[in-house]
Parts: sequence; C-alpha cells; structure tokens
Amino acid sequence: MTDRLPCFKVYDVRGVVPDELSPEIAHNIGRALADETGCKTCVIGHDIRLSSEDISHALTEGLRTAGVDVIDIGLCGTEMIYFATANYNYDAGVMITASHNPPEYNGMKIVREGSRPISGDSGLWEIERRTREQDFDRTGQGTYTHRDVYDDFIKHLLGVVPANTLKSLKVIASPGNGCAGVAVRALAPFVPLQIEELDFEPDGTFPKGVPNPILEENHVEIGALMQSGNYDFGVAWDGDYDRCFFFDEKGNFVDGYYMVGLLVQDTLESYPGATIIHDPRCIWNTLDICERLGGRPVVCKTGHAFIKEKMRAENAVYGGEMSAHHYFKDHWFCDSGMLPFLMIARLISRTGQPLSELIGEMMEKFPVSGEINSVVADAPAAIERVRNAFPNGFEDHTDGLSMNFDNWRFNLRSSNTEPIVRLNIESRGDKALVDQKAQEIISILRA
Repeated sequence: MTDRLPCFKVYDVRGVVPDELSPEIAHNIGRALADETGCKTCVIGHDIRLSSEDISHALTEGLRTAGVDVIDIGLCGTEMIYFATANYNYDAGVMITASHNPPEYNGMKIVREGSRPISGDSGLWEIERRTREQDFDRTGQGTYTHRDVYDDFIKHLLGVVPANTLKSLKVIASPGNGCAGVAVRALAPFVPLQIEELDFEPDGTFPKGVPNPILEENHVEIGALMQSGNYDFGVAWDGDYDRCFFFDEKGNFVDGYYMVGLLVQDTLESYPGATIIHDPRCIWNTLDICERLGGRPVVCKTGHAFIKEKMRAENAVYGGEMSAHHYFKDHWFCDSGMLPFLMIARLISRTGQPLSELIGEMMEKFPVSGEINSVVADAPAAIERVRNAFPNGFEDHTDGLSMNFDNWRFNLRSSNTEPIVRLNIESRGDKALVDQKAQEIISILRA
C-alpha cells in the first residue's frame, strides 16, 4: 500500500506545519471532504495557533472550489464546531486545531451531519487517499460567510445547566492562553459564579507553554493561587477546550477518574437508570456508583470515535474517559469542556460540600496509580511478558489488556503513534498495593 500522508491519524488530521500539513494539503483536504461526504454546507473554526488562519483559508478555498458553502465561526473551541454543525443542521464541520501538541503542529477534527465523527473507519482514510492522489470529482463555486455563534452557544450551555442552579462560588479559571477564555467571558455575565481569570488572553505563541493541564508543571501556579485565596474550586482547559481539569478548594489537582465518578453521580441523580459509557482503564469507582444509584454501565474502547458511536448505540446520557474527555447526550453525544465546568459548579452548589469531600470517599475506596508511560522496543512483547507474570487474573481485551484480581486490577495499552505502553492500576482501598504492583509491572515492561 502507498504510504499515507503522515498528517492523517486514526481519529483526526495532525502534523507539523508546513512539512506534514501545508496550506496546499489543507486545500486538497477540503476538496476530498466534499467528495467523500457529499456535503453542500460546512462550518469551520480554528484555535489560537499561529498557522491556523492560513490553514483555515486554504481549507475554505478547497471546499468552495468543490461547490461547498463555507460558514466560518472564527476563533472557537472544538465543542463549538460540534454545536454549530448539529444545531444549525450543516452537512459537515471542521475544527482546525492540534489541541495540546507543540506549537509547530496543527490539525483538523472533522465531523459529518449531526456532528458524527469522521475517523479512520468512517471515511477519513478515503479522504486521505483522495487528498494524496488529488482524485477530485466535484467542481463549483461555493459561498463564504462568517457567523458569530457565541450567543446561541451560551444559550445551549445554559439550557443544559440553568444559571439558577448555580450559587455564587469563587472559581479560578485557566485557559492557558488557549481558546477557552473567549467562551468563559461570553458565559460569565449570565452566571452567578465569581470567576478569577488566569492566562485568559488567546496567544498562539504559548507564553507559558502549550495548554495541557495534565502536565504536573502546569499545576503549580493555579495550585499556589488557590491556596492563597479561599476559592471553591479551580478549572483549567487544554488549547481547544474539549478537555477540562479540576482542582479542589485546597489547590490539589483532581485525577480525571474521580471527575468521571462525580459526573456519573450527577447524571444518575438527574436521570435515574441512565446508561453510562466509560473507558476500561479504571472502572471500579464508576461501577460502584452505578450499582448504588441504579445506573447501567457499559464499557467501551478508549477514543472519542468509539465512545460517541457506543453512546449513540446505547442511547447513553453520559460518557466519560479518565483523560478528561466528557461526552453528553445533550451535546449530540459529543465531548465538551464547558458543560463539566458548569455541572461541577452545580454539584457543589447543590450539595454545599467542597470538592475535596465530594471525591474523598472515592479516592479512599479506589486509589489509583495515575497513568504511567513506559518506552518499550516491542509493545506487544512487553504486554505479553506482563500477562505471563500474572497467570491468575481475569482477562479483558476491550482495549489492550485488562487483568482483574480480587482486590486490584490493571490495564495496559500501547500507543497508536509512539513506542509507548500506558499502565493504569487501581485497588480496593489499598494505595500501598497499587504502588507495589506498579513497581512490579514497570520492572517487567522495561526489562
């Protein structure tokens, strides 16, 4: 098979500009997208990267050359493309972003009507082939319009989480100089939250590094500020704010696994008996909450395309990944970084409990290792070594290798793009056991 263009990945387009993703390639992607989907309308938007406007312009011209009417919503978050595509019944949508990749990267997240994702098994490889071979069928002259959708987007958010369910909580919010600050400022006049701004100005030079709140070095400033200011909680987003991360009132970073648990709890209190989709990396806390509150948990392979497909198939109300992607039926089964922000504020408002207390019991009952990455020469062989070292576990292969024992379990997954194996461990109330098993498995992986 001819080598694919390196910017095409399993779930999206992503590469170094201009070596892997140039304006010319972006133009051809526009033409290929038109042919593959048959779209007559396409909404586009972009993040704060310095290359985004050039890529956006080239994509626009490619679409228009194929006769597609382009609606440009400008600087936005990925979830706003999901919103605009589905809410206004456009045929396709493209978000120009490389999320938390280094500054020299850019990319595209592509959806068809209804904001259904286009990934490797649903048309992206055919778009790649057409782009690479310049095999185009359609010609025409599409129109170009700009549309400001922020007002409608804020109405959508407050339709899901009404402002009158929120109290006057004091919050530090950090977009990390990504796109989220624009949305939060549009939202702020309509909610009673007291929002302290940190790194709100969109800046494609990334003055404090790429917006990626999962990195420990990005916890220091917001954590220190919270310890000095009597805040109720903190929230931070990645560059295109499809992921959001939380800090408790003491300034401690909260593992995404426990935020999934809180949102499962919040969902089941509003929608008794609802179906919940979750990834297989850590599961016991989610299963425990579903059992206590009457939810129906369904495990799904990690990755936004898999989660969205499973949510539609199961008519799930909420889906959560411990990587801080949260998916909602009320958001066309897509991920959002703004809705979890409002939902956690609502939960704290309703219960009167601080965030540390809301998650404290979960952390005690089901301690975790956090995701541990190991660089290995041969990922399948490394995973097989671990499997052979623990012959008495119950195996599950939903995503990588999960092995369950009476009081602990682990999941091992290999990266799609790097020679890396990712390890997650949890136990029933025994953090020392988690640490012990982590050392055992790491030594086997890296042998």
